[in-house]
Amino acid sequence: MRWTRAALLASTLSILVTTGCGAGPSDRPAVAVEHPHQAGVAVTTASGPPTPPAPELPKTDLAWHDCTAPTFSLLSLGTPPQGLILDCAEFSTEVDAGGAVGGNFRTAAMRARYDRTPKDAVPLVLTSGYDRASTATLAGLAASPAGALLAARPIVAIDRRGIGSSQPVSCLTDDIRKAITDQGQFTRGTTDPVDAVAKASQDATIACLDFLSPAQGTFDAAHAADDIDQLRKAWQVDHIALMGTGSGATVALSYAHKYGDHLGRVVLDSPQAVGLDAIGRSEQQVRGAEAALTGFAQRCAALNCSLGSDPHAAIVTLVNRAGNGEFGDLSASALVTTLNGFLSDPRTLQNSQLTEFADALSALGRGDRGPITPIVLRQTAAVDNDGEFVNRCSDNLQPTTPVRAKELESQWAGKYTVFGRFAAIDLMDCSAWPSANAIAMPDKFDRPVLVVGGDADPVAGVDSRPTVTGVLGAAGARTSTVEWQGWGHPAFAHSGCVQQAVTDYLKDATLPDDGTACPA
Repeated sequence: MRWTRAALLASTLSILVTTGCGAGPSDRPAVAVEHPHQAGVAVTTASGPPTPPAPELPKTDLAWHDCTAPTFSLLSLGTPPQGLILDCAEFSTEVDAGGAVGGNFRTAAMRARYDRTPKDAVPLVLTSGYDRASTATLAGLAASPAGALLAARPIVAIDRRGIGSSQPVSCLTDDIRKAITDQGQFTRGTTDPVDAVAKASQDATIACLDFLSPAQGTFDAAHAADDIDQLRKAWQVDHIALMGTGSGATVALSYAHKYGDHLGRVVLDSPQAVGLDAIGRSEQQVRGAEAALTGFAQRCAALNCSLGSDPHAAIVTLVNRAGNGEFGDLSASALVTTLNGFLSDPRTLQNSQLTEFADALSALGRGDRGPITPIVLRQTAAVDNDGEFVNRCSDNLQPTTPVRAKELESQWAGKYTVFGRFAAIDLMDCSAWPSANAIAMPDKFDRPVLVVGGDADPVAGVDSRPTVTGVLGAAGARTSTVEWQGWGHPAFAHSGCVQQAVTDYLKDATLPDDGTACPA
């Protein structure tokens, strides 16, 4: 098989600090208990089933090296918090654990801890799937007040194949990549963006399948689960604690299906919905992004930011102007990607960072692209790269047709004023990729599982927890849900209340009351 080691691409992939911002962490205790999101599944009680096996401290470990300063520099995260230590390492994974394809793959890992974190604390494994580099998600968390979770135990993030610092995938030409990123806005001869992206998808699919052959079928969630189990084997432990955020929750569910006996604790944060086709997932994501933008606009207005008394309307105007070509080669699609990236930044953004972003948007409105340009470059590189394209398309279920995408383009443009139209066009990104098989869900799994999330999530979208707890309940798992009432992604990175719930659960597998709410 053919792989490249393009240093520039690897660096670009490594800055996947895209998506995710929030209304700031809340350290207030959980309040209010809602009606359970699931039916007929009991939560843990004193008289309940025995505690599942506890995750174990690694007997052997990876060859870690300190990467705190270079990571913060690469991701433009500022000064590391006092006492924070980031360690980086690589380990080898089989291209296909089933043996159908030979060879090995280089997988990247990052460990975050404080100098005060107990040295005998069992690590929590983190995957954020294809939404962003898991290592960037962890770095964003570490750059913020991490509260109880990171102080209690190390967190080890595993980058998915071709994403972040894992072995890169470089299969697209600049022209193809730009056509997808800009939705054909600047492609010569383009008359319809849906048709333009559908054509770019064909070109991208041919190029990437040829490049990856014979391993083109090894970038799905099931193989990502295999990579996590390879880490477990490298640690020489029988049980691990695993957290999946966004599409990473699908990887965690796949791990539970394939290696459920090796799970001691499972946390699903802002999980993707189970059982929806591409249109259903996309509309959920759009609804969450619009809700997050509303939260940002309200906070921006309260701060008297430079976008004026109605920041949402100001942003709609900017997107429309970008679509009319008023900002040079900055496409409307790239601007919307930048907005979504800011809204889903895993860091806890301070007021100064929100007003700085608002100032960059205001400057763009005056014709000054200087402040917004580096932000656009970071955010688009984070999600519009070759590895993310391959992984996302490998998990894409039931893609739609150009005819249906055009119908949705019109409908969603009126219904979801900022993100709708572009999400409908994005349905074409993977339209030419071979349709993926349904990801196998756990059919027998008796562990207690903690599921957290909220409705204003710009990555996972509106609350998908009921679909997840339904699948787990049918498999025999006990689940409990915690709702974060703020905006951003993932929930644990923004809420001290959620972090405390996760910390308590990891200790002894005791689930909180189902329907517990964490205020923003």
